[in-house]
Amino acid sequence: MAVNECVSEQAFLRATSAEGWIQAFRAFEITGLAKAFDAIEAVESTTMQRVMEAFRHHRVSEQHFYTVNGYGHDDAGRDTLDAVFAAAMQTEAALVRPHFVSGTHTLSVALRGCLSSGDSLVIVTGNPYDTLEEVLGLRGESRQSLIQQGVSVHIGQAFGDDGQLSPEEGLAEKLTSATVVYFQRSCGYASDRPTYTVEQIGAVIAWAKQHNASACMMVDNCYGEFTEANEPTAVGADVLVGSLIKNPGGGLAPTGGYIAGTQYWVDRCAEALTSPGIGNQGGAMLNTTPIYLKGLFLAPSVVASSLKGMVLAAHVFESLGYTVSPKATAVRSDIIQRIILGSAKALLTFCRTLQANSPVDSHLRPEPAKLPGYADPVIMAGGTFVQGSTIELSGDGPLREPYTVFLQGGLVYSHTRWVLAHVLSELGHLPNH
Repeated sequence: MAVNECVSEQAFLRATSAEGWIQAFRAFEITGLAKAFDAIEAVESTTMQRVMEAFRHHRVSEQHFYTVNGYGHDDAGRDTLDAVFAAAMQTEAALVRPHFVSGTHTLSVALRGCLSSGDSLVIVTGNPYDTLEEVLGLRGESRQSLIQQGVSVHIGQAFGDDGQLSPEEGLAEKLTSATVVYFQRSCGYASDRPTYTVEQIGAVIAWAKQHNASACMMVDNCYGEFTEANEPTAVGADVLVGSLIKNPGGGLAPTGGYIAGTQYWVDRCAEALTSPGIGNQGGAMLNTTPIYLKGLFLAPSVVASSLKGMVLAAHVFESLGYTVSPKATAVRSDIIQRIILGSAKALLTFCRTLQANSPVDSHLRPEPAKLPGYADPVIMAGGTFVQGSTIELSGDGPLREPYTVFLQGGLVYSHTRWVLAHVLSELGHLPNH
């Protein structure tokens, strides 16, 4: 069924132009989306309070905005940033640095910091995100992969189809010798698994610790920060890892990542980033400290705006007959909205229309291409102020069945609404999906 035919069957979605769609959106923001928006705002209030208390407790002041160069020794601003970030993440310590080049790099450093030759890594959320495959040694021939460095890697599934604890056979036995138990919170580029909530992760952590109390419980927290009232550290995670050009950078961070958790494990990761003997005491911040602090302050509000945009996308596309995950009424634990478009043409149209309605590089036409770390050609769209920023509105997806677009971010809700209106207008001219 073509989009316009779907629309004609629903009186509340009678729209054939971008302007018509925007009017329709405003109508069901007041009706069908009010409850979901109220829940998002309640989380925003809780996380904003925690962030504010962190700033006040650690007495952030103008002196912390100044930076040192060279070796970066005795940087009070850097130390305060780490402390504030740790409090916001509900844990003991944090390592917040511009020296992390991406989320994948940050995860790689965390894994190397917590694992040595002969150790065991057990992933309990199934196959990891594409870009981690080479880090682990599941793909490629790098001698720097964990497997090549003597770490054993086991991949299993502790969650059932409903997201509840349902470990596969043999997983408990693998946990008994694990050094690190690894969780990927977000769905990544998987169309067949959910994003796991903090409560769901907590249930598996409790189960895992029954089998191995000394193992490090590490969570890839990318896309998940501030989407729920608590972070995974509140339910037993020892280490959280994420990117600053996603949620916690508030759209301001120009680069960087963070590792947060217990002091012991964060100290190990700090030595993996710099060197033994230096740890978190070196590394010039290059004037990023005030940007990171301001971004963290804005993050709860920015994440809330993003979530509202994703709820709108879910509601509209599901109403039109598309398969979406999560649904508009679901509890959200990341800023990603998956929409199965069903064809390569629809995926290309979606991403190109998003690009054409972005604040930066709107004149460019994205093309699918092979990218480092990905097994299939990927199309990526998002005219963002920070290259690759996924807290800014962007959409991407691999060109493979079932042709799913992964929509994420949105600094400003009204921009997301604008983009969706234009996307739907363009999709309405396509053949049946």
